[in-house]
Amino acid sequence: MSTRSTGVPRQATGRQGARRQPAPRRTTTRQPAGEPAARQRGAPGRPAARTTDAPAPRVAPAREAGRGTVGAVSERTGTVPRRRTAAAAERSRVAPRRPAPAGTRPVRPPAAPGAPRTVVASRARMTAVLVVLCLVLVTFAGRLVYVQVVTGPEVAAIAREKRMATAQVLGARGEITDAGGVVLATSVERYRVVVNQKQVATYRARGSSDGLDGAAGVASRLAPVLGLNPAELGGDLVGDRGYVVVARDVLPDVARAVRAMRLDGVGVEKVADRVYPKGTVAGNIVGFVNSEGEGLQGLEFALDEHLRGTAGQERFESGRRGQPIPGGVSEANPAQDGRSVRLTLDSDLQWKAEEQLRAKVAETGADGGTIVVMRPTGEVLALADSTAFDPNAPGDRATEGLSPSVADIFEPGSTSKVVTMAAALENGLVGPTDRFEVADRWRTPQGETIKDSHDHGVEKLTATGIFAESSNVGTVLIGERLSKDQRYQYLSAFGFGSRTGIEVPGESRGLLRTPDDWHGRDEYAVLFGQAVGVNALQVASVFATIANDGVRVPPHLIAGWTSPDGVFEPAAPREGTQVVSQQTAATVLSMMESAVDDGTGGNAAIPGYRVAGKTGTAQRFNPSGYTASFIGVAPADDPQVVTAVVLHNPRSSIYGGTVAAPVFSAVTGYALQQLGVAPSGAPATLFPTTWE
Repeated sequence: MSTRSTGVPRQATGRQGARRQPAPRRTTTRQPAGEPAARQRGAPGRPAARTTDAPAPRVAPAREAGRGTVGAVSERTGTVPRRRTAAAAERSRVAPRRPAPAGTRPVRPPAAPGAPRTVVASRARMTAVLVVLCLVLVTFAGRLVYVQVVTGPEVAAIAREKRMATAQVLGARGEITDAGGVVLATSVERYRVVVNQKQVATYRARGSSDGLDGAAGVASRLAPVLGLNPAELGGDLVGDRGYVVVARDVLPDVARAVRAMRLDGVGVEKVADRVYPKGTVAGNIVGFVNSEGEGLQGLEFALDEHLRGTAGQERFESGRRGQPIPGGVSEANPAQDGRSVRLTLDSDLQWKAEEQLRAKVAETGADGGTIVVMRPTGEVLALADSTAFDPNAPGDRATEGLSPSVADIFEPGSTSKVVTMAAALENGLVGPTDRFEVADRWRTPQGETIKDSHDHGVEKLTATGIFAESSNVGTVLIGERLSKDQRYQYLSAFGFGSRTGIEVPGESRGLLRTPDDWHGRDEYAVLFGQAVGVNALQVASVFATIANDGVRVPPHLIAGWTSPDGVFEPAAPREGTQVVSQQTAATVLSMMESAVDDGTGGNAAIPGYRVAGKTGTAQRFNPSGYTASFIGVAPADDPQVVTAVVLHNPRSSIYGGTVAAPVFSAVTGYALQQLGVAPSGAPATLFPTTWE
C-alpha cells in the first residue's frame, strides 16, 4: 500500500532496518498555503523537514521528459514544484559524509572539477610575466645607470668635441714710432672672411631668389658683399678643408654684414691691418708687411720677431652654421701683442731730407742720392733715399733692391782724406801747419800718375791747406809716410770694410782689400778715397767719430722698446771705440772747418753756426760716372749733427762743393732748429792754409 511522502524518511526498525535501507526517493513536500516564509526555510522551533541517522547515499537526479525544468507540473501531485536555490540543490545532490573512524586523518574534500587547475595556471603565467617585466626594468635601469653615470661624461665629452670649432686669435703687431712718438706704422681693426668648406656644402637656400644650394648658393650671396666674382669665390668654397681664408682686409661694416647673413660655414675673424700714417716719410726705413702681416722689408722685416704678436687660439662650441653657441663651452689661449719700437728718427727732419734730396736729384739730373743725418754718438736722425716709396702701396718694391742708403757701394773720394789726415796726426807724422810744395801731378815708383782735380802750378800749402783744397797730390805726400799696414788699420778702425750694424736689413760691408791685394797705384789711391768702397752710412760714421772726440759709436736707429702694457725700456747703450785721441779729433775738426771757410766747401755754410766739413768727388766704378758728396759737422765748436749728402752721377756738375754742399746747408740748418741747438759763439780760430 503506497503512502504519500511527507518529506521525512521513515525510520527503519528492527533487523530489517539494520539489514538494508532503501535508497532515498526524491520527494516534493507541499507547503501548506499561508504558512510563513520563515517556517518554510526552517525557522527556529520547527524540526528539520528531513532527518536521517545514517549517511544518505549520493542522490542521482532522475530527469524525465517534461520534468527537466523547474516550472514543469508534477505528474503525481499536479502542482508546480517550488523553485530551489543553488545551495539547496547542492545539498540535495551531496550525500552526508559517513563519520570517519576514530584515529584516522580527515580526508580533504575533492575540489570542484576544472577550477583549481585553471587558477594555478593563471597564477603561474602572471608570475612569469612579472618576472620578465622585472628583468626588463632592471636591465633598462642598469643600462641607464651605466650610460648616465659610468660612460656619461665620456659620451658627453665626445659629443661636445664634435661641436667644438677653433678660431685663431692674432696678437696685435707693435707700432713703429719716431723719437717723439709720432706713429710711422700701426695696426688698425680689420677682418678676414674664412670658410669651412665641409659646412658650406650643407648650405640650403632659404628664401633666396636663386634657389642655389651648397657652395654655389653661398658664393652667389657672399660675393656681392665682398665685391668678388661669384665664380672665383665659388672655387674657393669647394673642398673638404675646414679653414680657408677667402677675403682679407675687410672693413668692420662689411664684416658685420657677412655675420648678419648667417651662412653655413662662413665666419669672420678680427685681424690687424698695417697702415703707415706718414706715407713716403721714412718708407725706405720702415718697410712694409705682406698680406699675412709678416715683415717683408725695412724695419718691419728686421724687427719682425719683436713686433709681431704671439697668436692665440679660441675653441668654442659651434652650431650647425659654425656660429658660437651662447653659454657653450669656450676655451681660450690668449694672444699676446707685440712690442712697439721707438726709433731715433725725427720724422720732420726725415721729411725735410727727402724733400731736399728729391729736388736736387731733379735739378741736377742725378741718378739718385742719399742723405744721412746722425748724432756724433751714433743716433740716426734721418736716412733718406731718392727712391722713397709709400709702404701703404709698395707695388713692385718687394722685388726691387734694398735701401740705397745702406746697400749702395761707391768710392768715397776726398771725404776719405779725413782718415789719412787723422792717421798721420795720430802717429805724429804731420802737423796742421806743416808746409808742402804741391804740384798738380805726382808719379808713383811704379810709374803711375796721381793728379789733382784741376791743373795748377806748384802751390805752397800747409797740411791744413792741402786738406782744405782737397789736393790728391798733397794727400799722397802726407799719407806715404804711413806704412801700408797703418793705412789699412786706420781705414778698418774707422769702419771701412765692415757693416755698421744698423738695424735696416741689407747693409753692405763695403770694399776694403788687404795690403796684399793692393796692386799698382792702389796703395796710394786708398789715401784719397779710391780703391775702396763704402755706403753712405759708413762714411758718415767716419765724421761722427771725429765729432765725438775720436770715439766711434756704431750708428743705430732704435731708441728703445715699449711693452704691450706700456712700459718703455731704453735700448742698451752702444759701446764706443777710441779710434784716435781727442786732441787728434779736435785738430782734424778744425782743419775741416777751414775747408768750409777757406776751401771747397763754402756752399755748406749755415748762418749763425760754425761748420766743419769736406767735399768729395770720385769716379764711380759700377756704373760709370761720378759721385759728388759733402759731409760735415755742425756746430763745429759743439758738434751736435753730422750730415752726409751723396749724389750719384749728377749731370749739371760733378763737384760735391757745387751740388751737394747746398743741400747740406739746408738740411743741417733745419736739423739744428728742430733740435733747438743754440748758434755758435765766438768765431773760429783757424789754421793757416798757405805759406810764403
